[in-house]
Amino acid sequence: MPVLIHYRELESFAVKYYCQDLPLRMNVTIKTPEEIEKMRIAGRMAAEVLEMIEPYVVAGVTTGELDRICHDYIVNTLDAIPAPLNYRGFPKSICTSVNHVVCHGIPSDKKTLKNGDIINIDVTVIKEGYHGDTSKMFFIGNPPEHARRLCQVTQECLYKGIAAVRPGAFLGDIGFVIAQHAHANHYSVVEEYCGHGIGKEFHEDPQVLHYGKAGTGLKLQEGMTFTIEPMINAGKKFTKLNKNDHWTVTTKDGRLSAQWEHTILVTATGAEIFTQRKEENIL
Repeated sequence: MPVLIHYRELESFAVKYYCQDLPLRMNVTIKTPEEIEKMRIAGRMAAEVLEMIEPYVVAGVTTGELDRICHDYIVNTLDAIPAPLNYRGFPKSICTSVNHVVCHGIPSDKKTLKNGDIINIDVTVIKEGYHGDTSKMFFIGNPPEHARRLCQVTQECLYKGIAAVRPGAFLGDIGFVIAQHAHANHYSVVEEYCGHGIGKEFHEDPQVLHYGKAGTGLKLQEGMTFTIEPMINAGKKFTKLNKNDHWTVTTKDGRLSAQWEHTILVTATGAEIFTQRKEENIL
């Protein structure tokens, strides 16, 4: 679940984080081996929810029904807690962002998926006090080729960002490779919302921007945990916030947006992906 970059006074929840260019003011926690193992479990559970829900993500289903299925699975099967539910007033257990919705889409029984849609399902699980946060794009029926390509390039952006993670690298390195790949494919990068540190808290320092300058920002250390979750637009980068629910973020020009997310640990040699799904072969 992406956070609003704090220096923009938008009508979303107020998150007091520090910018990438102010690393000395960040309060970044280095996780202990015991904490890492708990996050590993929570991350694996979050990935399992996305694997579980896939057969249900079809034309004719409502996003409200998808929310109920995920909620029941998290609570009753995994014996865990859906982190989004009641988080700063968010009313549901997952986020469902369809087509031009960038992030924080609220599941609804009035929103029925149809052939050609693309949807991001964002899941965060709390297990034994620790969070695992991940999201994935799903195709409904047979989306047009341009929609498929956007989703593919966005996933590639995520993987390139993960590949940049290692001790001694910088947060700016992650954003740089993501934006470079998006722009090379004639897409734009959402700048108002970003990835975040994660652990006992849903959203911790640091902020993980999906654009930036290589060699700048916070230097990464072994034991840091954070999400990388690029939001890539087919059109311009600008977004708008729904004035009624104060959560749903859409592209300003109405064109498609895609997002993929993983929770990452900085290891001694690179990165471990806590939320990697069985279908993936990343690291």
